[in-house]
Amino acid sequence: MAANREAPNREANREAPDILSPEFAVDPYAAYRVLRDHFPLLHHEPTRSYIVSRYEDVERAFKDPVFTTENYDWQLEPVHGRTILQMSGREHSVRRALVAPAFRGVPLQETFQPVIERNARELIDGFRDAGRADLVAQFATRFPVNVIVDMLGLDRGDYDRFHRWYTAIIGFLGNLSQDPEVAEAGLRTQQEFAAYMLPVIRERRANPGDDLLSTLCTAEIDGTAMSDEDIKAFCSLLLAAGGETTDKAISSVMHNLLRHPEQLAAVREDRSLIERAFAETLRYTPPVHMIMRQPAEDVVIGGGKVPAGATVTCLIGAAGRDERRYADPDTFNIFRDDLKTTTAFSAAADHLAFALGRHFCVGALLAKAEVEAGVGQLLDALPDVAIEDGATPREQGVFTRGLDALPVRFTPVG
Repeated sequence: MAANREAPNREANREAPDILSPEFAVDPYAAYRVLRDHFPLLHHEPTRSYIVSRYEDVERAFKDPVFTTENYDWQLEPVHGRTILQMSGREHSVRRALVAPAFRGVPLQETFQPVIERNARELIDGFRDAGRADLVAQFATRFPVNVIVDMLGLDRGDYDRFHRWYTAIIGFLGNLSQDPEVAEAGLRTQQEFAAYMLPVIRERRANPGDDLLSTLCTAEIDGTAMSDEDIKAFCSLLLAAGGETTDKAISSVMHNLLRHPEQLAAVREDRSLIERAFAETLRYTPPVHMIMRQPAEDVVIGGGKVPAGATVTCLIGAAGRDERRYADPDTFNIFRDDLKTTTAFSAAADHLAFALGRHFCVGALLAKAEVEAGVGQLLDALPDVAIEDGATPREQGVFTRGLDALPVRFTPVG
């Protein structure tokens, strides 16, 4: 591992943090500060990538067209098939136009909001009378996957199967150390998921309903429709990206609020502040810490040069704590004035957790709806919720990062 020689501010005897080290996995935030201050461009040999960590550099990598998503050919395609994230030009714009309407406006509010509310309520019913719960295992990891299964109009009896597939896909995508068993599980899931979905897609084309899968099967723009493989790949991507972001975000929002009682009290009093709490969580403890890009030509960034075709690892988790962009960045503050909630769930966001530009997350408003419903219902059902005495919830993960558990206690209502 070596810093790029052209990168500025390197101290002669300072060693660059290793993003694959055990120390980094325990607490990446201290390492992020060292990277931002002293290694704004770092060549990391184990992952054969160039790491950027400052807000302005990560933002540029997401918005400047010279940075492509061709890295997804090897990163995502083996487990998802070819997805919209790999496409560019008209192919990308048409596919995005085919899927995006289902995730905003009237379809989201009228068709899917009741699905979201019902799934949150059903999961909470499983522990609302118990006085204790683990909000990760009993709610957060299940909620978004169940919502996606219902949105697609799939068999609710397969919740556990989809949860297993989701876990294997996320493991594959975050397998920076190239563990062969994790890789094999991801590839096996790709085959199992295709064998399950393709017959359902063919049946839904013949007999469409009012579910999201039927919408994808029948959508058409200028004579272009999605193929069976396109739809299968999008559903796989939705399961992984839609599940992972919301899964880790809900537990992180709750954890951040529980650790800041005055802000929790404000959110209880005014539920519109859940939106602020979510946006601040995306900056402070984002679910996805790294996204890769690949420059189409040699490019200067972070004070050094990255060659065409190289992988650039964009550290979202570091950029969100960059004091060059945010005041007091290591403090969770839903009332900060340097993070606009009015644009936080659009391509004009001033955080980076959903990426930016043409590949801004198409499901950002779905994630917002899920977090607002989930957190809102949890606050209703658990009025005096607190972290279990003696519990010390810990973040885990490198590529994606979230709580291992969130044990809480509360007085049951009624």
